[in-house]
Amino acid sequence: MKTGIKGVRRLSATAVTAAGAVLMAGAFAAPAQAATPGAATLRAAATKAAEQARATVGTPQAPTITAAGGFVMNNATGAAAFTKAADSRRSMGSTTKIMTAQVVLSQRNLNLDAQVTVDKAYSDYIVSKTASSAGLIVGDKVTVRQLLYGLMLPSGCDAAYALADKFGSGSTRAARVQSFIGQMNTTAKNLGLNNTHFDSFDGIGNGANYSTPRDLTKLASNAMKNATFRTVVGTKSTKQKVTTKSGGYRYMSWTNTNNLLGSYAGTIGVKTGSGPEAKYCLVFAATRNGKTVIGTVLASSSVANRTADAKKLLDYGFAK
Repeated sequence: MKTGIKGVRRLSATAVTAAGAVLMAGAFAAPAQAATPGAATLRAAATKAAEQARATVGTPQAPTITAAGGFVMNNATGAAAFTKAADSRRSMGSTTKIMTAQVVLSQRNLNLDAQVTVDKAYSDYIVSKTASSAGLIVGDKVTVRQLLYGLMLPSGCDAAYALADKFGSGSTRAARVQSFIGQMNTTAKNLGLNNTHFDSFDGIGNGANYSTPRDLTKLASNAMKNATFRTVVGTKSTKQKVTTKSGGYRYMSWTNTNNLLGSYAGTIGVKTGSGPEAKYCLVFAATRNGKTVIGTVLASSSVANRTADAKKLLDYGFAK
């Protein structure tokens, strides 16, 4: 009888345990089934939030610039990072001189140490146009290399005239200048700069000297392939020894008008421009961590604003 009672107790305990197991399973299983849609919704929301966060970090907000036109690209790939009226034709001021240097540096059998005698016509031109000057002295002998520094750093229109006279062809100075401008337009065509035309060697145009932010950027990108060009436009200031008319020498000191040099880390060039119609222009380039960003702003409202515009576009180009 005792044995029977123990057996009953054991059976009862087993039943209770089994029942408890069923209840336990039900207690946990039912809520888990009910929570499944909520978990999926939470996971989807978390994924979407993560994607939005990545998009926010990976795609910085496009800057606002004061310039009427702007363009910036990855120099290695040519991929545009920013455009604003990038294909609208505008007066480009002395950014024209990028092409002046490009034509000179493209000459066959170029001797950068060849001397050029400064003619009175060059200084008279500066006076008549109230143009920016490298301060060349009539009768001095300066090398082609020195003229390139005088062209690109202080934006010397006298240096531009001397180079056009030297590398144009013809029996008169006027013919040589027109020949040189013809070379500028031929080069533009060969580079596919379809919205660019030159009617001057220095940017003091006669109504048909224009380009676009995209074209000028493409031109600068091509010019920067030349080591001499890169060296010149990346120079903040220089002192050059030139030969005087009497056979002595003097030093010419030139400072680059591109104030990004020394104020924006990684700046490697390239050229400023300004004028009543052009307003304030800047073609710029910088390299950071092996990446080069290059671009242009045209018709900004002041020197300070064109610099600020360029810095914004460089920052944006590096962040993209």
